Amino acid sequence: MKDYQNLIAGEKKIYSILANTSAYIWEKYANLNWAGFYVNEDNCLYLHAFQGKVACSSIEFNRGVCGHAATTRKTVVVDDVNSFEDHIVCDINSKSEVVIPIIVDEQLFGVLDIDAPVIARFDKQTVSELEQLVQILQREIANLLR
Repeated sequence: MKDYQNLIAGEKKIYSILANTSAYIWEKYANLNWAGFYVNEDNCLYLHAFQGKVACSSIEFNRGVCGHAATTRKTVVVDDVNSFEDHIVCDINSKSEVVIPIIVDEQLFGVLDIDAPVIARFDKQTVSELEQLVQILQREIANLLR
């Protein structure tokens, strides 16, 4: 994760950090078809920086995988999105998904959402790495918001 820390260290704009983070994930991990962020505004998730195909522009809390992660504030791993009740289809080619909430100063800042065109793409090691990345991201965002 040192390379990721170096990538975002010293950035002054949250958008730049999120844009480079989505690009970093896109380049580092194989078999993805979407990697990006939804940011919380007034208890709704709005599309932010991403890599991949056109995406849903807003997601209500408690809707889909992103909304579930936002509401529970816990990582959600879905091995087969077709088995997830209330899954929101933004890309019919997505087969699995991981969503990690981004918590800054005890408030939900947003979520990191990653989709893959294969079933069960996100193993425990990958999820752990992505959660470590989000921990670094949370610290950087917190520093910028202070």
